[in-house]
Amino acid sequence: MPATDAAVRPPSSAPAAHRPPRRRHRRLRLVLRYALLSIGAVVVLFPLYMAVVNSLLAPSQIAHQPPPFFPLHPQWGSYRKAWTEGDLAVYLRNSAIQTTVIVAGQLVTSVLAAYAFAFLEFPLKRTLFVVFLMTLMIPFEVTIATNLSTVSSLGWFNTFPGLTVPFLATGFGTFLLRQAFLQIPRDLREAAQLDGYGHLRFLWSVAVPLARPALAALGVFSFLSAWNQYLWPLLVTGNDNSVRTVQIGLKQLINTQLDQINVSLAGTVIAVVPLLVLLVVFQKQLVRSLTSGAVK
Repeated sequence: MPATDAAVRPPSSAPAAHRPPRRRHRRLRLVLRYALLSIGAVVVLFPLYMAVVNSLLAPSQIAHQPPPFFPLHPQWGSYRKAWTEGDLAVYLRNSAIQTTVIVAGQLVTSVLAAYAFAFLEFPLKRTLFVVFLMTLMIPFEVTIATNLSTVSSLGWFNTFPGLTVPFLATGFGTFLLRQAFLQIPRDLREAAQLDGYGHLRFLWSVAVPLARPALAALGVFSFLSAWNQYLWPLLVTGNDNSVRTVQIGLKQLINTQLDQINVSLAGTVIAVVPLLVLLVVFQKQLVRSLTSGAVK
C-alpha cells in the first residue's frame, strides 16, 4: 500500500521552499506597479487640484510663498462671478452645440467610409484609402485660409454651420473604425447575406455593435478635439459673442479679470468639468478600444 500511494501521489510542481519567494516577488511587483500608477496619477492631477484650490482663494493669498495647498476659507463667490460676469452659460451652450454636431458628424461619416473600405470592393480602393491617410499628415493651419474663404463665400460667417461643417469628416476616424471592422470575421458577413441582410442592415445590426469600443474611443477623441478648439472659432465668429465657444470666453474672462485670477481659474474649472465627466463615463470603452487586438 505505501508503494501504491507513492505511485498515485502526483509529483510536486516545485519544492515548497521555492513557493514563498515567488509569492513575495509577485507581491513586490504588484506594490511597485501600484506605486508607479499612484505617482503618475499625482503628477497628472496635481495641476488640476491646484487650479481648484487657487480658484477658492482670495487673490492676495495666491501669491503667498509657500503657496497654500488647501483653502481654509473657500471663496465660492469666484465661481458665481465667473458664471455671471463671464457669460459662461452662453459660451458653454455654444460649445455643447458645436461639439455635439461635430461628434455626430464624424461618427456617421467615419462609420460609412470605414465600412466601405473594409467590406466593399470598388476601383482604386487602396489608393483612396491612402489619400484618406494622407489627410492626417496635413496640419490644420495649412487649410485655414481656404476653409475661411469657403465659409465666407457660403455666408456661414458667425454661424454654427461655419463652426462645424469643416470638421464633420476625419481621416483618423475612418482609419480607426476600418481597423475595427476588419476584425469582424468574413464568415459572419457571409452568414448575414444568407439571412437576407443588406449592407445597411448588416452595418447597423452587426458591424456597429461589434465595434462599440472603437466608436466610444472615436467619440471621446472627437469630443476633446472639438471642445478645446480655439483658433478656428476665433476666426470664424468675428466679434459676435452669440456663437463664440467657451475657450474664447475663458480668454475674454482672463483679460477682464487681470487682478482677480481666482475668477479666471474658477471659469477654467467650470469648462473642464464636462471633459472629466466624459472621461469617467467612457474610460472602460476607451481602454478597451486602445487594447483591442493586443491579445488574440
